[in-house]
Amino acid sequence: MRSASDDDVQTTPGLLQLAMPALFTLCFAWAMWRMPAFLMTFTADGPTVDALARRYDAAGPVAWVALIGAFVFFVLGVATVRRAPMEYEDWGWFDRISVFVGRVTMMLIGALVCVMVFEVFMRYVVERPTLWANELSLWMAGFIFILSGLYAMQQRSHIRIYLLYDIMPRALQKVCDVISVALILAFAFFLFWGGWGEASQKYLRWETFGTAFDPPIPATLKPMILIVVTLVAIQAVANLIRDWNAEPVVHSAADDIDPDEVERLRRQVGAE
Repeated sequence: MRSASDDDVQTTPGLLQLAMPALFTLCFAWAMWRMPAFLMTFTADGPTVDALARRYDAAGPVAWVALIGAFVFFVLGVATVRRAPMEYEDWGWFDRISVFVGRVTMMLIGALVCVMVFEVFMRYVVERPTLWANELSLWMAGFIFILSGLYAMQQRSHIRIYLLYDIMPRALQKVCDVISVALILAFAFFLFWGGWGEASQKYLRWETFGTAFDPPIPATLKPMILIVVTLVAIQAVANLIRDWNAEPVVHSAADDIDPDEVERLRRQVGAE
């Protein structure tokens, strides 16, 4: 693992930094929407396949292209992701995965806003509200809430109380860090252990929301919680390893101030 060099810092969002998350999101979304077709292809359970076959069509060429594209754009996105100036500087190979997931989450936030604006326009201007915007917004918000936790862990921006931590000697701080990571690992293990059965069943039978739009919210969010919590635990271990020999940091209220943002505001108001 290595630190992010100057070449890894993207001062302005380039085309590649926008294209990779957007293309991955589009391909992954389409592949997920057509997931019952892939379940019918790869699942050997007869009753489950028969139940899915009565509701969904077989996978077509577009679905397969989307599935392959999601994998390709994920790999390319992780390989080409660049750190923004305000992001955490020290990162390794797994941090690239978390940062790219963060970029995808940002794309989902933009898409969620577009869906909500469209629904407001259709409901109050055209007076023809949609049947899908509310459930789609709920579905996307669930993914945003879950995925943002991984990015927050990588950026060390999750809620932490430093009142006692900062006055401890570095050796005792390391003990606290190990205990914290151990608790995260224990939580992830027991959550996965207890939730795997229900999550896998909801996924295999492609349980839907039961509305007019009928999105597969239970079938997708339940397994996604287990996957992301596992990734958060791995990221916590990666953070512990990378921060092990770091110099102790004294935290204050000034940590929440972005100097680049302050300088930009100063230029806007013409301050010297």
